Amino acid sequence: MGFLDNLKRKGMPAVDQLKTRVGQFKSKDFAEASMATCALIAAADGTIDASERSKTAAFIGSNDVLSAFDASTLRESFDKYCTKLTTDYDFGKIEALQAVGKLRSKPEQARAVVQVGIVVGGADGDFDAHEVRAVREVCQAVGLDPTEFGV
Repeated sequence: MGFLDNLKRKGMPAVDQLKTRVGQFKSKDFAEASMATCALIAAADGTIDASERSKTAAFIGSNDVLSAFDASTLRESFDKYCTKLTTDYDFGKIEALQAVGKLRSKPEQARAVVQVGIVVGGADGDFDAHEVRAVREVCQAVGLDPTEFGV
């Protein structure tokens, strides 16, 4: 059973636990890695259309898990990564994964970033194969086993 299934099964306590963990990691590297991950999830199918970008940005700004951070700063970071992925997907992906990779030596922060990506990926109720692949790539960037998260 994957992390998203666990969240659905356990409900709010799991989300509250993730929110607490994210609040403990209030750093620029963590925020950047989280937004890079969100952008990678949004671009998982190779493109980011305007409605998807807007919907994901709205979710980021209103999500309790990310409330430890300034919403406008998160949105700027998310937009920056989306623009890079839209302009040149391959180079944008490299840059986003490099931002995520800064957490490689911080396994608890890395796990929380993966979990944020899973929450964002499942926000629309459909955690598709493209999004699963993006989460696996994030796991690889931080040196975590994707099976730990059920992906």
